[in-house]
Amino acid sequence: MKKILFSILFPLAALLSASLWMGRIEFRGHEGTEVRGCENRLCARSNLVPPHHRTTAPPKNLEINKEIGYYMERHNMQDEGYEMVVAFAGGKRHQVSIDKHVSVWNVGRWKGHRREGTALALDSLGRTVVGTCRNDSLTTGIRVDSTGNYTGDFHKEKPEGHGAYTSTDGKGYYEGHWANGRRNGFGLAAETNAEDEMNLRVGIWKNDRFMGERMLYTTERIYGIDIAKYQHSRGRRPLPILWDKLRITSVGKRGSQNVSGTVDYPVSFVYIKSTEGTTIRNRFYLKDYTEARKHGIRTGAYHFWSIRSSGAQQAQWFIRNTLFRSGDLPPVLDVEPTDAQIKIMGGEEELFAQIRTWLKMVKRYCGVKPILYVNQMFVNKHLSKQTDLKRDYGVWIARYSEYKPDVKLTYWQLCSDGHVAGIHGNVDINVFNGYQSQFETFLEETTIK
Repeated sequence: MKKILFSILFPLAALLSASLWMGRIEFRGHEGTEVRGCENRLCARSNLVPPHHRTTAPPKNLEINKEIGYYMERHNMQDEGYEMVVAFAGGKRHQVSIDKHVSVWNVGRWKGHRREGTALALDSLGRTVVGTCRNDSLTTGIRVDSTGNYTGDFHKEKPEGHGAYTSTDGKGYYEGHWANGRRNGFGLAAETNAEDEMNLRVGIWKNDRFMGERMLYTTERIYGIDIAKYQHSRGRRPLPILWDKLRITSVGKRGSQNVSGTVDYPVSFVYIKSTEGTTIRNRFYLKDYTEARKHGIRTGAYHFWSIRSSGAQQAQWFIRNTLFRSGDLPPVLDVEPTDAQIKIMGGEEELFAQIRTWLKMVKRYCGVKPILYVNQMFVNKHLSKQTDLKRDYGVWIARYSEYKPDVKLTYWQLCSDGHVAGIHGNVDINVFNGYQSQFETFLEETTIK
């Protein structure tokens, strides 16, 4: 008898407390509704409060505003989830409507009774769930626990479908698709890390793990290539690059599944290997550079990093053997050492000290900040700790995946097995992080004067 009374009274008490914050809210599906007040840190820090709730001029340059501003600069309506970000930026959050009248027969579970309408229950982990039942199955509702609350669709008392989760401390918000109680599918998350920095993530999630943004390849994107001596031969047989024939015809095996339409893209930019270490020069560099500029392709040069010489020596070698003319793209430092090579060089601290020397010397000579080319693993293990480099320099990442890297980047090398008409064999295909207007701004602000 005591267990029966507890199963009735405890959920009723939970419902009474829940009604204090449930208010009159309205279900709008994917679009969400306006935020009611500003009780959590996400709302307060982002200033994403509806105009009728604002009493003073909004503070500027807050972290989430910067994150959203960066996203908006690099995306448009063609990108998956763009409307969700716009709604979030406008102060809208996903909510559901629930009739606050609860029949005693819909509190907990009763043998032989099928719940209809508003019901209150505990899930398998003892968390309070209040929502709407259809034929004894919970369809939409709110789940509350000590860490936060979930609002959205349910299936068998687990989040399933579209829903949102807000942490109790206000440091985390997620809205998007759920499956089997976890974030699965497309979603948006605004989270504060241990350093109290706000991060906006928009893309695909699998079992609560963020995979990245899935880019759709269209004719509106800005594509480019990077080349070295390997594009000039087949075995021992030399082959020319037919510069007047260049067209991207494939974005690689993995990229092909995200193509909209036919792959037939112009080559908008090209990076040519100039030097490596302090002794190696690409003998095709000068000819390729001349031909690329002759055919109106934006051109830049890159240096391949060596662990066998200092940053100053390598910078001098690169400067001595590379052309820097008005309109050229920022030079690039290609850094790809293994952990064993980093250890030989003296460790991570010494590596980045030498890299900073190279970057500063090249910038001083050509007048623009170079770009760092790295792979995703290097970013995760090493570059993530170098906050000044991430802040002050553009990043070009190699990540051969269907998902775009989760960093602020200039270029993304999406595959090494692309095809380009006019070039024999596989070619690295790259995409600029933005559209035509952003690319034009990039050219105005960062190219060599």
